[in-house]
Amino acid sequence: MGTGRLDGLDVHSSPHLLASVREATLAGTVPPERPRAVIGASWSRVLHQGVDPDVGRHNGLLGTDEIEHRRRSSPIGGILPVLREGLVSVADAAWHIMVVTDADGRLLWRDGSLAVRKSADRLGFAEGASWAEDVVGTNAIGTALVTRAPLQVHSAEHFVRTHHGWTCAAAPLHDPRDGRLLGVVDVSGPAATLHPATLSLVAAVTRVAEAELRARHWAAVEGLRAMAAPILARIGGQALAVDRNGWTAAVTGMAPADRVALPAAMRAGSLWLPSLGMCTAEPLPGGWLIRVDGREHPPGAGRVVLDLSRPRTATVTVSGAAGSWTQTLSPRHAELLFVLALHRDGRTAAELAGDLFGDRSRTVTVRAELSRLRRNLAGVLAHRPYRFAEGVEVELVRPRDPLDLLPHSVAPVVLAARG
Repeated sequence: MGTGRLDGLDVHSSPHLLASVREATLAGTVPPERPRAVIGASWSRVLHQGVDPDVGRHNGLLGTDEIEHRRRSSPIGGILPVLREGLVSVADAAWHIMVVTDADGRLLWRDGSLAVRKSADRLGFAEGASWAEDVVGTNAIGTALVTRAPLQVHSAEHFVRTHHGWTCAAAPLHDPRDGRLLGVVDVSGPAATLHPATLSLVAAVTRVAEAELRARHWAAVEGLRAMAAPILARIGGQALAVDRNGWTAAVTGMAPADRVALPAAMRAGSLWLPSLGMCTAEPLPGGWLIRVDGREHPPGAGRVVLDLSRPRTATVTVSGAAGSWTQTLSPRHAELLFVLALHRDGRTAAELAGDLFGDRSRTVTVRAELSRLRRNLAGVLAHRPYRFAEGVEVELVRPRDPLDLLPHSVAPVVLAARG
């Protein structure tokens, strides 16, 4: 989980050694020890972004109205009691604070030791502040937002010198309905109070919070099923009721699918869904009634745009005679489509496993992910080998800075492309 000696300097090493490693790295000389790989990669990113290693580049606090708006708009607000119950008492006893941010790295909630909160205020670690990497450099919150993995950052592993008196453990929190990154849960305090179990605790409580979100989601799907079942019973042909994220609540006249990929801008009326063909959508409370018209998707999808230009969001847009359709991609699906966009002649499952994991034997994982992708992109992706279908024009939109290409990814093919 990012503690101990995994791939470089031990996070529990002396503050003096950590500081020596940082200073040598920033000066471009050979450090006495290698930093952890995750820390070294983050230092490279923020150096390239021009973050001041002495003071960072704070961009001000959000106003009270904007903080409240973000709190009300975030699903995290509903599970905040779960996070507080699991972390605040422990954080308070250990002279730490619990912090919860949104997906932009903006601090929305903060609780725990009053003395540590006052110390955090002097650092700018206050509600409304941005703790993204490109603002304050390497830190548990900002770096976890990039890597999408739990992380502890201690003392001089922080890029900005004024943060060296702190230790922070953070875990990303995802929406189980669609995999969307909601924010980060963090426990921070004085560096002298570092405890090896803090990161495990933060990660475990975050998983409990995600499980609570999942339970609430399925309760909502059950409610939609009860409401939609009588409507579907009166409909001839193929139809299904889905929630706003495409999860199937009820179905008639067709084999049920766990989930239907909906366009980013879902609307009522006639639309094309790659997995179903031409459909008609009608709004339901909490979801959509989708009638399948029986017409297949037109031969040849026309054009596919894989947009990887934004570090935290990857999308695919499919355009054809029936119109266009856009969906946000999961990190793994973004990696797979990136490889297929590079190799228009196709890749075998073993080749893709090597591209993504550096291990050609991990074909089961690759096949499972591609099966999901092909359900969502029927007519766009072919197999044997896996590739974009013939006649499909593919445009790959990369970020201006190669280091921003899928920054969460450690896939060998992505690392090579950044280089």
